[in-house]
Amino acid sequence: MKKIYGIGVGPGGTDLITLRGYKLIRDADVVFLPRHKGKSMAGQITRKFIWDKKTVYIDFPMKKTSSKIYKEAARIIDSNLPDGSVGVFLTIGDPMIYSTFSYALAELEALDIETESVPGIPSFSAAANRTNMPVTLRGQEFYLTDGEIDEEVLERCDSVCILKTSGNKEDILNLLENSGFTYMYISRCGWPDERILYKREEILKSHEYMSLIFGRRVKND
Repeated sequence: MKKIYGIGVGPGGTDLITLRGYKLIRDADVVFLPRHKGKSMAGQITRKFIWDKKTVYIDFPMKKTSSKIYKEAARIIDSNLPDGSVGVFLTIGDPMIYSTFSYALAELEALDIETESVPGIPSFSAAANRTNMPVTLRGQEFYLTDGEIDEEVLERCDSVCILKTSGNKEDILNLLENSGFTYMYISRCGWPDERILYKREEILKSHEYMSLIFGRRVKND
């Protein structure tokens, strides 16, 4: 039987990969890498670990999801993974948080490929630690969203993280300010060109896709 591990390799930086993830990558027969416009961020993060491995790239268009895309991904994995062998599918962040692997799971299992997920450090957790901004504290509520904000949910939360903010930052900042939140912006967290910004005008000038905005509600004594 074939088996594939979905491994989260973190937001950036090889030192943020878990020991279990590293061991599974090194022991794998085949490494599968998601790619967009000829680039694989997961491949860049793990290049020191996979240089001697058989690698197979799978193209995923950003911001597009359909069963057809993930069926094709599963077919590629199935056709490149020999019976009795083990593969790893590498994804940035964590495999169970907005990742291509989580969407492909059902399609892989339909082909009788055994699957297992290995957690990685998600970008919002890495960003919170980089800026000493707690994700949430006792008795508080945290809201994670992928680009669009539900205002009714935001009203009940003490902290929020918005991922993939390149398209609507001005609307996000307006909403956070009007709702009583302070915020910070971080792009390419963990990479050499990481940027952490707090000023509205500087944030609006950045157009990096791999970015997030973290906000905490201001508490009035």
